[in-house]
Amino acid sequence: MAEEKKTVTPPAPETDTATGTAADVEEVMKKYDRESNVRVWEGWQKYMMNGLAAAFSVYCIVSTLFLTWMPEQKLNVFLGLILILGYLNYPIKKGHVRVNSLPWYDIIIMVAGALPFFYFALNARSIIGLATRVTRDPKMVVMAIVSILAFMELCRRCVGIPILCVVGALGVYTFANVRFGKVIYDLFYTTTGLMNTPINVCSKYIVVFIIFGAFLERTGISTFFINLANCVAGASSGGPAKVAVISSALCGMVSGSSVGNTVTTGSVTIPMMKKTGYKGEFAGAVEAAASTGGQIMPPIMGAAAFLMSEYMGIPYGQVALKAILPAVLYFTGIYIVVHLEAKKLGLRGIPRAELPRFMKLLPKIYLLLPLIILVWLVSTNTRTMQFSAAIAILVTIAIGLVNNVVAKVTKSDDKTDCLTLAKFFDALAAGAKSTITVAVACAMAGLVAGCITSTGLASKLITAVVAISGGRAIIALFLTMLCCIVLGMGVPTTANYCIMASTCAPILMSDAIGIAPVAAHFFVFYFGIVADITPPVALAAYAGSAIAKAPPMKTALNATKLAIAAFVVPYIFALNPAMLLVDTTALQVVQVVITSILGILALGVGLEGYLKGNVPWVLRVVALAAGLFLIYPGTVSDLVGLAVVVGIFLFQTMMSKKAASPA
Repeated sequence: MAEEKKTVTPPAPETDTATGTAADVEEVMKKYDRESNVRVWEGWQKYMMNGLAAAFSVYCIVSTLFLTWMPEQKLNVFLGLILILGYLNYPIKKGHVRVNSLPWYDIIIMVAGALPFFYFALNARSIIGLATRVTRDPKMVVMAIVSILAFMELCRRCVGIPILCVVGALGVYTFANVRFGKVIYDLFYTTTGLMNTPINVCSKYIVVFIIFGAFLERTGISTFFINLANCVAGASSGGPAKVAVISSALCGMVSGSSVGNTVTTGSVTIPMMKKTGYKGEFAGAVEAAASTGGQIMPPIMGAAAFLMSEYMGIPYGQVALKAILPAVLYFTGIYIVVHLEAKKLGLRGIPRAELPRFMKLLPKIYLLLPLIILVWLVSTNTRTMQFSAAIAILVTIAIGLVNNVVAKVTKSDDKTDCLTLAKFFDALAAGAKSTITVAVACAMAGLVAGCITSTGLASKLITAVVAISGGRAIIALFLTMLCCIVLGMGVPTTANYCIMASTCAPILMSDAIGIAPVAAHFFVFYFGIVADITPPVALAAYAGSAIAKAPPMKTALNATKLAIAAFVVPYIFALNPAMLLVDTTALQVVQVVITSILGILALGVGLEGYLKGNVPWVLRVVALAAGLFLIYPGTVSDLVGLAVVVGIFLFQTMMSKKAASPA
């Protein structure tokens, strides 16, 4: 008797389509993210605080473009102002704070910590002339200690404790092995401590680009990117999730914040994903993983691109160029897993009638002009990075004014993209406030680098890691990955990268390990970013879970699975730098890209358990192994992995045809 043909009915879309409000997101972020715990100002006090922040942004732009002060003068004024803004914005502990409240002890710490910086700036020439003799004056020693401690306390408030543990441990080690006066001199009165490379780059480049991003967000470019992504992928299987991947990649180019990007685009994409049928924890995870990847997407890359340029000694344009292929692979990996999940659940896309039409978006293409001009100016070395960013800010302001004219001509009631005077000052203030945590983290990274330099600890770390790994690169890379993820929990990407660039990157670049310098720096940069979605402290995933009304830990675990490419791609370019365009040919690059995409596809099949149909667990294990073979550089491993992947594909095709045909 012929067996009756069985049909599989796709699961019904999730009935719970409730999503979190802005208040829900704020509550979750205040619980987990120190940067979200700020003072509450209302009334004239709010206008005054925003005015101070806006004035700081104006000063930073003028300082980087026109002031010809000595570096010690510029950096000390910058650090003093950051300290003042920091204490005006961040209270002593988490939780609810009183409105318009600034306790007396915060005022004392703020003033006592900031004054030494301004004193140093005013007397820079004489202090520099004294050299190490400056520490013979007890007053100068006390001022240095007070300022360093004030910065460390601000770091605890707005960045977190993990980086303080690193600074504290290195500080104790340094004071135990180096003369007290020399440590104080190195950490405060030279450019090897607080005024090290990270804070120098922050004051010169990063702050201007952060202000540029704040202005760009107010021109409506995020909405444009989301609509554009809807046009491209909204109608395909599981369209909203693919929209989240594409729009987050585009928005991440300018936001530089995985949490901020998650909240911005997630408020639109996560409800769409839940309505389509994705579970809340998966929807939040897709947005978190994609938004985190925005920090590796050129041209801004979460502001770390400028630090990488400085550390590696190569032009910023080259850093952005080398970052393109790894970033594309990262988002390709997420896209593949999202597609397989949609097929497995039988999810459909958004009806085309509900999607924006491309021809209606085309008139808004001028919104991309600031980015295009910025990339052109920087890549051609027409202007300096900071001057290019300043020009891009002016172009963005002009775009905002164009939006005003368009709204007036079309008599539109939607004024969200129009640039008013209030929005102008709001952008300046937002840029300044976003700079605080980056600058504080960079200052702490400078202390870490200063301690390592003073003690010669780098050579000892290299010796220890080489001994543990036995000189095997793969083990050294694995140990470095663990360090980056642990340190990156709750720590801004820039600070994580600065610390790892000072400690772990030299280990990977040592003769015993032999990783190329560019690959070593990209490796620590990538795994510092992944910490934002890696449990137990996954800030981007927690933001996504708040919007999706899903369990935070489940969301973080799903985000980690989705971002499997972020755990794999760094090993690819570390072991084979062709992906970073290092000493390679076009043919080698094509080979690496093709085998890497196939490897990521195989890993996705192994993790999702679906290709043309459900994949048995034995084949899932085989697919995971084939993916690793394809990722590992080498002709033999590539051929073996390719043969296995082709075999799995043919087997799944045959089984799906057999299941679809009558018995």
